[in-house]
Amino acid sequence: MTDTADLDALVRDWLTLPDVSDRLGIDVGKVRRLLQDGRIVAVRRGDPTVLSVPADFLVPVHLANPAAPTSPVGAGESQWAVLTSLRGTLTVLGDAGFDAAESIEWLFSPDEILGRTPMDALRAGSKSEVRRRAQTLV
Repeated sequence: MTDTADLDALVRDWLTLPDVSDRLGIDVGKVRRLLQDGRIVAVRRGDPTVLSVPADFLVPVHLANPAAPTSPVGAGESQWAVLTSLRGTLTVLGDAGFDAAESIEWLFSPDEILGRTPMDALRAGSKSEVRRRAQTLV
């Protein structure tokens, strides 16, 4: 099992579930639904321990799908969204037997074949490349 101190060395910023709720403009119950649906993953960390999500899972809404960016949203709309390519990637990792902490560790660890972290590659729009790489972990 991955130690949260190891994750803290890899992940720059973390958000609690209420923080995710505020950023996305939804209630905490809907954030928990995102967790249940596998759109995001979280680990318990801190003192006291609370469920926390890597902040990099959320992107400006116009960049939610890096392969097809849109225009920035207008005033009054949520400025943030979950990176769309994350869900399928988390599914591939889950199918390979990775738990939430192991998935986060893999996503934020440098990968020689990708030439960057899988998370950086996803945020740059390289979801197919990342998923092919994740499938080799099975």
